[in-house]
Amino acid sequence: MATTATRAETGGRTTHDDVNASGYTHRQVLTILSGLMLGMFLAALDQSIVSTAIRTIADDLDGLSLQAWATTAYLITTTITTPIYGKLGDLYGRKKLFLFAISIFIIGSVACTFASSMYMLAVTRALQGIGGGGLFTLVLAIIGDIVSPRERARYTGYFMATFATSSVLGPVIGGLFAGQASILGVTGWRWVFLVNVPIGIIALAVVTKNLHLRAVTRKPNLRIDWWGALFIAVATVPLLIVAEQGREWGWGSARALVSYAVGVVGILGFVLVERAMRDDALIPLRLFRLRAATVTIIASVLIGAGLFGAISVLPQYFQIVHGASPTEAGLFMLPMVVGMMTAGIVVGQITGRTGAIRIFPIIGSGLAAIMMGALSFLTADTNVVLVMAGMLLLGLGIGQCMQPITIIVQNAVPPKEIGVATASATFFRQTGGALGVAVFLSLLFSTVGSNISSAFKSEGPDIIAAARSGQIPTTGVDGQVLKGLQNPGSSNGVFASVQDDSSIINKMSDLVAHPFQAGFASSMGTVLIGGAIVMAVAFVVLNFLPKIELRESAPASAAAEGSEGERVEYAAGEAAGSPVTEEAGELEATVGGHHRKDGPPHLPEEHGRHEREG
Repeated sequence: MATTATRAETGGRTTHDDVNASGYTHRQVLTILSGLMLGMFLAALDQSIVSTAIRTIADDLDGLSLQAWATTAYLITTTITTPIYGKLGDLYGRKKLFLFAISIFIIGSVACTFASSMYMLAVTRALQGIGGGGLFTLVLAIIGDIVSPRERARYTGYFMATFATSSVLGPVIGGLFAGQASILGVTGWRWVFLVNVPIGIIALAVVTKNLHLRAVTRKPNLRIDWWGALFIAVATVPLLIVAEQGREWGWGSARALVSYAVGVVGILGFVLVERAMRDDALIPLRLFRLRAATVTIIASVLIGAGLFGAISVLPQYFQIVHGASPTEAGLFMLPMVVGMMTAGIVVGQITGRTGAIRIFPIIGSGLAAIMMGALSFLTADTNVVLVMAGMLLLGLGIGQCMQPITIIVQNAVPPKEIGVATASATFFRQTGGALGVAVFLSLLFSTVGSNISSAFKSEGPDIIAAARSGQIPTTGVDGQVLKGLQNPGSSNGVFASVQDDSSIINKMSDLVAHPFQAGFASSMGTVLIGGAIVMAVAFVVLNFLPKIELRESAPASAAAEGSEGERVEYAAGEAAGSPVTEEAGELEATVGGHHRKDGPPHLPEEHGRHEREG
C-alpha cells in the first residue's frame, strides 16, 4: 500500500496517510465508520433495550396480552425493507438512502414515546422498523463500497464492538429506564425510545459531513421491481406473524394454516416475478448461480436460526434459574461478547494480511455447534463461572461466522450489486433468526411443564418432609406449591402461572424453587441441543464454499473503470461457479483503448472529488 500526500476535503490541509484501493485513507475510513457505527448501534441497541422493557411498557399501556405485536410490527417492516434498501442503494446511491433510514428511525422513535396504547405502539414501531431495515444493510454495503474485501476484514473488530456494546448496554439501560417512574417529567420507559434521538442526530451529522461516495450511473431503461417488493411482503408478513403468534394460536390452528398458505403463494409469486425482472429484480435469481453466494445465503438462514434462537434462552437461564436481574443477566452475557469481539479482531487481522477467509466460518460454525452441545448439559446447579466459560468459547465461534460471511457474499458479486448481495444475506439471516426464535421458544415452553413435573416427582418427597419439619414455610407461594404436591388433583395456580410470570420463583424458598429451576434448565438444554444441530448443519453447508481469494480493489475505484471491466470480472466468476477471484480480477482488459490490468490507479484527487456523491 503506497503512502501518498492527500488533501483534506476541508481546510485545504495536506496530511500523510496510507491510501486504500478506493482512494480513502485509513483515517478517513475511521471517520466515516464512526457515523456508520452509530447507525448500526441504533438498530442493535433498539433490539436489546426494548426486549428488556417491553413487559413494563405493556403493563403501563394495559396491553400485556398484546405485547408481542409491538415486536412483530418492528420485525415485519425491518425484514421486508432490508432487500428493498439493498436494491435501491445499488440503483440510486447509498448515502442519501442511509440518511433517510436514520431520519425515519428517529421519527419513529419519537412517535413511540407518545404511544398511548399497545396498538399505537405497534404502529409507531412499524414506522421505526422502516428506518431500521436500512441501518444494518446500508452500513455493511457502504463499507463494501469504500474498502476492498481484503482490507474490509481489518475493520471487523469495529462491527463486533458495536454488537458487543449494544448487547451489554441494552439490558442495562432498558432495565434502568423501565425501573424509573419518570425522568425529567417523562415516564421512564419512554426514554427507551427517546434515547435514540441524540444518537441518531450525531450519526446524521457525521455521515453528512464525511461520507462522499462516487455518483451512481443509472441505466436509461431502468425498471423498478415493485411487484417483487409486493410479493416479498406477501411471503414474509404471514410467516413472521405465525412465527411470533404460533405458540399462542397453535401451530396447526386455522389462522396458522392460512398464514402458511399465503406465505407459500407469496414465495411462488416472488420467484416468478424475479425471473421475469431478470437484472432489475429485487434479488436477482442469477445470484444463486454463484456457489459462494448460494452457500453463504443458506448458511445465513441456519446461523440466524441457531444463533438468535438458541442464544435467546441464555439470558432467561440466568434470570430464571440463577435469579439474576435483567441488568445482571446482560452482564453475565459479557464473556460471549468478549469472545465475539476477540474472534472478529483476530480473524480480521489474519484475513487482511493473508487474504484467507474461507476457513473461519467453517471453524466458527463447528466450534459454535460443539459449545451449544456442551452448554445443553447445564443444570440448575451448574456453576455460573462454568457457564460463562462455555459462553466465551461460543462467542469465539460466532465471531468467526458473522462478518466473514458478509464479506464472502460481497466478494462473490460485481461491485454494482454489493447492496443486493449484502441485503440478501442480511434478509435471510433475519428471517432465519425470527423463525429460530419462534421455534426454539415454542420448544422451550412446550417442554418446560413436563420437565418441572418430572423434577417435582423426584424432589417432592424431600420438600414435603422439609415442610413437616418446619424448614420451609407452609404459607404464601410455598404453601400453594405444597398444596399442589399433597393434593395433585386440586387447583394449583402456581404451576400454571409460573410460565407466564417467572418472577414468582424468586418469591419461593430455595428448596421449593429448585424443581422449577431444574425444569427450566432442562428445557433450555433441549433448546441448545436444537441450536447445536442447526449449527452443525451450517458447518456442513459451509464446507461447500469454493476456494475464495478476496479482491484487493475497492468497488469505489472499480466504478471508475466503466462497465466493461466489471462485466469481464463477473463473467469470469460466474463461469467458475465461484466468487470473483484475484485471478479473475487481474484479467487484462482493454478499456478506453488502454491495455491494462483490472484495478486502476487512484483517480487524481480533483477529478475523484467531482465523481463523488454528496
